[in-house]
Amino acid sequence: MLDTLRDIAIEAPPQPAPGDPASDYESVRRIIAFISERWRDQPSLEAMAAHAGLSTTHVHHLFRRWCGLTPKAFLQAITLDNAKALLADSASVLDATYEVGLSGPSRLHDLFVTHEAMTPGDFKSGGAGVTMSFGFHPSPFGEAILVATERGLAGLGFVDDGDRKAALADMRRRWPKAEYAEDVAATAPLAHRIFDPLSWHSEQPLRVVLIKNPISFVVPCHRVLGRSGALTGYHWGLTRKQAILGWEAGRLAS
Repeated sequence: MLDTLRDIAIEAPPQPAPGDPASDYESVRRIIAFISERWRDQPSLEAMAAHAGLSTTHVHHLFRRWCGLTPKAFLQAITLDNAKALLADSASVLDATYEVGLSGPSRLHDLFVTHEAMTPGDFKSGGAGVTMSFGFHPSPFGEAILVATERGLAGLGFVDDGDRKAALADMRRRWPKAEYAEDVAATAPLAHRIFDPLSWHSEQPLRVVLIKNPISFVVPCHRVLGRSGALTGYHWGLTRKQAILGWEAGRLAS
């Protein structure tokens, strides 16, 4: 997804009339391009709005309506994605911090704890010393596996063909040095918050907003479309991707 976003030019053609879908799309496209090209500068919402020629309030709500997350969350997702790649490629936490444009290690620490439920050091070490609780739970899209640390949700995937061992192995591959303990009581409240629309409250968000990561459904990776408009690849299969999209549409329409 990020490679595709980097291909989007920042320069915009003449703008359609404000208020119509084409105008909204063009504004969102320009904001995405701006963030994708300049994420290392950690642009403010004000800078994004100025680039799009809109108010900050309009940018916030327009982007969230079209993309499923706020401009700030999208910026955090790109920043975290690049930080993870740097840490996996032997960069130190300090080097990764400044390479992604953050002012200090504490900001990278907060970003990882909020969205990965572990510290940058924990992630870099493959989860060494971290206990990952996991549990299997029913969902509208088949049985799901949830993985959590004491800080919150760390992973969400799906069980294919009833193969729980394969689903757990997929999670273990992501944090190979962590300790794993089945604890349904620990993961059940998270499953309830994720899959029960009645538990979705904007004032109490489940703080998981990433792009390339093992946390499926909670993040908008299933909404990615190819340049032709067709559904593109999804780790848990296109059928499940279509089901999630349809279920979301039903929630929004009801």
